Amino acid sequence: MKALLIRSRRRPRGDIALLVCVVLMACFGCVMIYSASSYVGEVRYGDSFYFVKKQVVGLVAGGAAMAFFCFFPYRKLEKFRYIAVAVSAVLLALVFVPGIGVTNYGATRWIGLGPLTLQPSEIAKYSFVLFAAAYFSANAGRIRRITGVLPVLGVGGLFCVLIILEPDMSITMCLGMLMLAVVFLSGASLKTFAAILVPCVLAVPVLIITEPYRLQRLSAFLDPWSSPQGEGYQLIQSLYALGNGGLFGVGLFNSTQKYRFLPFAESDFILSVMGEELGFIGLAVFFCACGFIVWRGFKIARGCNNRFGYLLAAGFTLVYGIQVAVNALVVSGSIPPTGLPLPLISSGNTSLIITMASMGVLYNISRGDAAAFNNKMPVAV
Repeated sequence: MKALLIRSRRRPRGDIALLVCVVLMACFGCVMIYSASSYVGEVRYGDSFYFVKKQVVGLVAGGAAMAFFCFFPYRKLEKFRYIAVAVSAVLLALVFVPGIGVTNYGATRWIGLGPLTLQPSEIAKYSFVLFAAAYFSANAGRIRRITGVLPVLGVGGLFCVLIILEPDMSITMCLGMLMLAVVFLSGASLKTFAAILVPCVLAVPVLIITEPYRLQRLSAFLDPWSSPQGEGYQLIQSLYALGNGGLFGVGLFNSTQKYRFLPFAESDFILSVMGEELGFIGLAVFFCACGFIVWRGFKIARGCNNRFGYLLAAGFTLVYGIQVAVNALVVSGSIPPTGLPLPLISSGNTSLIITMASMGVLYNISRGDAAAFNNKMPVAV
């Protein structure tokens, strides 16, 4: 018995279920990307597997990143907080450099790396969480006052400004919600939280009215049929797909909206294709899987025995959860349309790799604090 206890202490077990679910979701994403993009890939590039091949590369790279962070001691990440912020800021700035930044559909959100592209805003979200977790864990006594959270607000505000200039309203809103959530979880007073919340809420209508295309999207959200061939087109096609799926769906690979009716079917609106092919039941199962990941992430955070690990795990879980929720609300017409990938599912290597890497960090946190995570009391020998 004593030998078994010593062996279990030497080889702590983390949250294997989380890793299994993440890998299965990423593999399922490849299947759905093929279904949603095979026609477009064949017509546009002469290869029905064009988007899937790129995603498989991202899946392999993401798997390697996840495996690395599974065994890289997460507490060492605290030392890289300033480097992460600096690298993210530089990458976000490089987007605006001619010849480096890549513009698609009127937005400059990517950096060209030969045949590949990198989306710095996806990295910035996790860099912010890392910085905030490190800062709040080292300055727990200062966060009751508004001045104590200014460094975190400064980093988050800098990222938001650079991202909104791309322009990318969706990531900006996600980062704003993430900022509020992390400040709240850090233990800031309600007065401090309210002082941050009010300006954030007031900033939303200001950002909308300053850009004509955002006003057009808001109008299309309120009445998509007022512009069925313009701003309302994408939402209408998304609703057609979801309605066509019904309860059980039309069957895998049998979507009709993917035949160039629904724009960005393989990326931002892949959930609509899933709804059409798998139906309400299929979407319910998918959201249960998403909820499982969020639940395990928060369980890991709650079981962590140090403040840095708690905030890091909670923050990474929030990044995933917020993005899934916003994407689902967009494709269902519950909020105005905005471009945001569905984590682990949508086509896009930057999002896939960074999300899988963050899940590796979550596993490492659960592994490092296995006794607390498994709700087991230390056994005296």
